[in-house]
Amino acid sequence: MTTRTVTTRTRLDDRRAVITGITDRLTHPTNPDGDHGPRSRRWWAQSIAHGAAGVAILHAVLDRTGENRQLIHRWLAAAVTEELSAAPGAGAWFGAPAVAFAFAQSAPNGTYRGARAELDRAVEDITRDRLGEARRRIEARKRPRLQEFDLVNGLSGIGGYLLQRDLTHPLVAEVLAYLVSLTEPVDAADTAGTTVPGWWTADPPSGCPTEHGGHSDQGAAHGIAGPLSLLALAGRAGAWVPGQCQAMHRIGDWYDGLARTNDTGCWWPQRLTWHERTSGTPMQVSPGRPSWCYSTPGIARALQLSGIALGDTDRRHRAEQALLAAVTDPTQLGQISDVSLCHGWAGTALTVWCAAQDSTDPALTQALPALTDSLADAAHALPATVPTGLIQGAAGAALTLNSLTVNQVDGWARCLLLH
Repeated sequence: MTTRTVTTRTRLDDRRAVITGITDRLTHPTNPDGDHGPRSRRWWAQSIAHGAAGVAILHAVLDRTGENRQLIHRWLAAAVTEELSAAPGAGAWFGAPAVAFAFAQSAPNGTYRGARAELDRAVEDITRDRLGEARRRIEARKRPRLQEFDLVNGLSGIGGYLLQRDLTHPLVAEVLAYLVSLTEPVDAADTAGTTVPGWWTADPPSGCPTEHGGHSDQGAAHGIAGPLSLLALAGRAGAWVPGQCQAMHRIGDWYDGLARTNDTGCWWPQRLTWHERTSGTPMQVSPGRPSWCYSTPGIARALQLSGIALGDTDRRHRAEQALLAAVTDPTQLGQISDVSLCHGWAGTALTVWCAAQDSTDPALTQALPALTDSLADAAHALPATVPTGLIQGAAGAALTLNSLTVNQVDGWARCLLLH
């Protein structure tokens, strides 16, 4: 017993040292270069994925005593150095909505009231414009782009911010109603009489630009798991619109039809192309890395949330078992190669923590220490050149490690629609 206590205390000290080491490197935003091109990293400042907006959230969550407000202000100021984007690429992780989220997480007790009100107006305008575009696209019987509805750029991610800010706001109901319509089967003009889900995108699969017929993305970042998570989180919070239950059932049934099993448990193909749908054979034959963004963890958490919202204990249990299988399988874990929230150790561990809070089975909680230790070990070895951001970089690793250590996630996990 004594040895176990010493080991635990040592690991806690190691984790705190890693967190301190990362935050000590993130005290001053770097000055932007003179490049104003669309690929310039100066635009990353308004990104919670890569830049200052996300680092501000890290410092705000860690600053429980209110002693480092100047540090938080420094990073928030860097986030608004450039004109905030409201372009099609703007969404939960970039541009006005991302910065609005950063201010909401970083500005307690009514501070920055004027800035937050201005940002909220910008988010509302973006939401109305996106909803209008989506309605016109539906009326034209065209397929959606992923960025219309996904978490990263689309209405699911923006809807997550609106829901957290004020679940009674009329735009929340409008976004939910749109997502309900997105799940309705459609015989679109480009599918030759074949009915496919409303979220079947016209975009070619990533990395396959010549693949015709579009595809269904199952992942949490860009796929239908994002809308499912938002519909479920809204339902749990008491925000319901007509058809919301049916929409969650439709998505759940879709996953049931795609589910595959191996020696460890259930998993889902990351995407389904037109060729795979018409041939009836997905090309992916084994689970991918167990990341939040594309694979089993993000999908399983969405299904667990929907099971909770619908009172479907069977679906909830199956989702939890699939998640447990993924994060206790050495073969799958061996595919994780970085620390990030998006596709690394931080996102996997955070997903399990959130799912464990809602599970009556202690197995997920029991799996957390090993995942947290793996995150700490990987974060300890981070080079100084690693990106700083919350979703894709060191800030997210530090914040996740801190949250799991203190066993409290707060509202910042809403940027992944996990909590």
